[in-house]
Amino acid sequence: MTKFIRFAKDESGATAIEYGLIAAAMGVALITAMPFLAGAISGKFQSIANTISTGVTTP
Repeated sequence: MTKFIRFAKDESGATAIEYGLIAAAMGVALITAMPFLAGAISGKFQSIANTISTGVTTP
């Protein structure tokens, strides 16, 4: 019985679990945001490529 009480009071793994949950939440947020970021980044690179090839800056 004392081993069970000692096991129930042990919180040494709680921090690792919390970090795992935070990492999982950040992963979900990044997966959700990627389609929006990909479009914006692609458009910016296309603008840069056009500027380089034509020498004319587009607003």
